[in-house]
Amino acid sequence: KPKRIDQTSTPRIERFYRWIRRTYRKVLGRALRWPLLVAVVFFSLLGGAFWLFNQIPTEYAPKEDRGAFFVIVNGPEGATYDYMREYMDEIEARLMPLVDNDEVTRLLVRTPRSFGNIENFNSGIVIAVLQQWDQRRSAWEIMDEVRAKLRDLPGVRAFPVMRQGFGARIQKPVQFVIGGGTYQQLAEWRDTLVEEINRNNPGLVGLDWDYKETKPQLRVMIDYDRAAELGVTVGSIGRTLETMLGSRRVTTYIDAGEEYDVIVEGERATQRTPTDLENIYVRSERSGALIPLSNLVRLEEFADSISLNRYNRVRAITLQANLADGVALGDALASLERMVKEHLPGSVIVDYKGQSQDYKFAGQSIVFTFVLGIVVVFLVLAAQFESWVHPLVIMLTVPLAMAGALLGLYLTGQTLNLYSQIGLIMLVGLAAKNGILIVEFAKLKFDEGLSLVEAARESARLRFRPILMTAFSFILGVFPLVVASGAGAEARKVMGMALLGGMTLATLLGVFFYPMLFVLIGKLGKYEKKRALAQSQEKKD
Repeated sequence: KPKRIDQTSTPRIERFYRWIRRTYRKVLGRALRWPLLVAVVFFSLLGGAFWLFNQIPTEYAPKEDRGAFFVIVNGPEGATYDYMREYMDEIEARLMPLVDNDEVTRLLVRTPRSFGNIENFNSGIVIAVLQQWDQRRSAWEIMDEVRAKLRDLPGVRAFPVMRQGFGARIQKPVQFVIGGGTYQQLAEWRDTLVEEINRNNPGLVGLDWDYKETKPQLRVMIDYDRAAELGVTVGSIGRTLETMLGSRRVTTYIDAGEEYDVIVEGERATQRTPTDLENIYVRSERSGALIPLSNLVRLEEFADSISLNRYNRVRAITLQANLADGVALGDALASLERMVKEHLPGSVIVDYKGQSQDYKFAGQSIVFTFVLGIVVVFLVLAAQFESWVHPLVIMLTVPLAMAGALLGLYLTGQTLNLYSQIGLIMLVGLAAKNGILIVEFAKLKFDEGLSLVEAARESARLRFRPILMTAFSFILGVFPLVVASGAGAEARKVMGMALLGGMTLATLLGVFFYPMLFVLIGKLGKYEKKRALAQSQEKKD
C-alpha cells in the first residue's frame, strides 16, 4: 500500500506564509508613504557595492585542486645527465613517504624534462598523481610539504606547480614581463626589482626569471692593428673561426644522380680548451705565411644567458612566481606594477604572459560583457513594456543583486574571478525576473484606474507568493554548489556563492524596491496628472 502523506505540516507552512505576507504588507504600506527612502537606500547599497568591489581580491580563476601536481626541477647550466640523475633520485627518495602514506598514488620522475632532440640536460620534472579527494589532504597542503622537503637541495631548484584550470600549461601563475632596453639594462632592472621583492614580498613564492647569466662563453677580440701589419683581413679571421670551430659548406658534388654538400670543419678533439686556439692558423694575404691565430686575437671569458628572449618584438625578461596562500593574482600583479613605477625608469615596458595575461584580458572584456548584458536586457524589457521608463524601474534594482553577490564573496573569503563574474552577469537577468512580475501587474492596475500607490500595493500583494516560490527554488538549487566538494569544487563554490548572495538580497529587498521605485518614478513623471488630463480630454471630445 502506498504510504499516507503526512499533511500536518501544510497548515503550519500556510500559517507561516500568511504571517510573512501580513508583515510584508504592513511594512510595504509604511514604506510607500516615503518613496524617497528608496533613493537613500539605493545609493547606500551602490556605495557599499563599490567598496566591496575594491576590497575583494581579484584573479583569473580560483586555485583548483586538480588531483595531480608537478615538481619543476632546474639545474645549473651545463649540468650533465649523471649530475641531474643524482638529484632526481634524491628528490624521489624525499617524496616517497607521500606514496607510502597513500596520499600519492603514482610518482613519475624524469630528466631531462623535454622530449625529442635534447641539447641541455639541466632540467627535470616530477609528476605526482594524488589519491581521491576524500582520502587525502588538500593538494595545496601536500605541495607546501613538498616545497619544504626540497628547499635545502644545494645543486638544483625544485618547486611544485599545479596545472592551470584553463588550458594545459604547466606554468606559474605570475608571469611578469619587463622590456624596453638592452639586455644589460634589463638585467639591472631585474636585479632592482628582485631586491625590492625580497625586501617587501607581496606574497610571491619560488621567484624565478628566464634571463640568467650562467652560461660560460668566450668573446673573441681582434687586434686590428696587428692583423693589418701582418696582412690578415678581418674576413679571413672570421671565415677561419667559422670553418674550424663551426662548419662551412664549400661546394657540392653529384653521385649517382644525387647532389651532396661538401662541409669543412675542424677536428672536435682539438677544440676542448681555449688554449687550442694556438693550433689554428690563418694565411697572410701579403706574405702567404701561416700565422697563429692566437697572435691576432684575444679571448675574454664572460657569462651570459642561454637564450636572449623577446616578447612582442621587444627585448624582455620574464619574472615567474607562485602565489602564497591567501594571496590573489590581482593583488600580486598590482604590487609588482607599483614597484616598477616607484623603482624603475619610465622607459620600462610592462607586459604579461600565461595566466597573468589571461587575467588582464578577462578583466577588460568582462566589463564590456556586463554592460552589453544590461543593455540587451533593458532593450528586451523596453520592447515588452513598450516604454523606456518601466524597464528603468526594473534595471535600477540590478545593483541590489550585485551588492548581495559581492557581500557573499566578501564574507566567505572568495575572490572576483572568471566564475564569479559569470555569476554577476547571470544575476542581471535573474534580478530583472522578479521586477517583471511586479511592474507588469502594477502597470496593468494603474491603466485600470488605480492610483500609483494602490497599483503598487495590489501588484506586490498578488505577486508576492510567485516571487518567493521562484526565488527560493533558485536559491535551493544553487545551494549544492556552495557546499560542493571534490573535483572542481573551487569553481562551483565561487559561482554558487555569487548567485546565492545576489539572489537572496535581490529578493529580500526587491519586493520593497520594485513597488517603491514604481511609485517614485510615476510621481516624478506625473503619471496621475497626465492620466487625469487625458481622461478629461476624452470627455470633452
